[in-house]
Amino acid sequence: MLVLLPPSEGKTAPRRGRPVDLAALSHPQLTAAREAVLRALPDGDALLRAPAAKASAVYTGVLFGRLGLAELPLRARRRVLIFSGLWGVLSPDDRIPAYKLPIDARLPGIGGLAAHWREPLRDALPGDALIVDMRSGGYAAAWRPRGGLALAVRAFVERDGRRTPVSHMVKATRGDVARIVLDASPPPRTPEAVAELVAATGREVELSPGTLDVIEQG
Repeated sequence: MLVLLPPSEGKTAPRRGRPVDLAALSHPQLTAAREAVLRALPDGDALLRAPAAKASAVYTGVLFGRLGLAELPLRARRRVLIFSGLWGVLSPDDRIPAYKLPIDARLPGIGGLAAHWREPLRDALPGDALIVDMRSGGYAAAWRPRGGLALAVRAFVERDGRRTPVSHMVKATRGDVARIVLDASPPPRTPEAVAELVAATGREVELSPGTLDVIEQG
């Protein structure tokens, strides 16, 4: 099982620490594509000199707060991939500086970032595992697994028989679901097992091909 996360919009800038070492980041096949993005950024050189810290400490948005990534044991952190417009994909223990670069940005000489990352990510990432996908649309467009089972997690509120998506709670819901499946031992191997784990926490869930809906009664 792999859990796919987007980066957080909010980031905590490291105050000290050695700068990022591109050669030391996970998935070294992406180094050339990472260097191309950095060259296209006005502050790319500054980012290479800025203090860096583990991605699990730099990303501090709602999803990451609910997940508590830094608290997970190594075996669970190894099942997490964090997607990024700048780095392509990271592991939680990769050391990076704080930055701002949404996946929908367009850069001179590169164009759209999702398209820039599509081929490098296709060649670098496995496609034969159960994928529990917490990413938003732009990051999902950068890489789609070739095989295996992909399960996108969505959040809804149901009121008077009418169900609507809830953008303000989806990050919290995805963080909760990520924690549930990463805490599980052994890890789930099927979408049905994921749904059972989430339902066992008292949440209402609906499983359909490719999606797990978590429903809150309004």
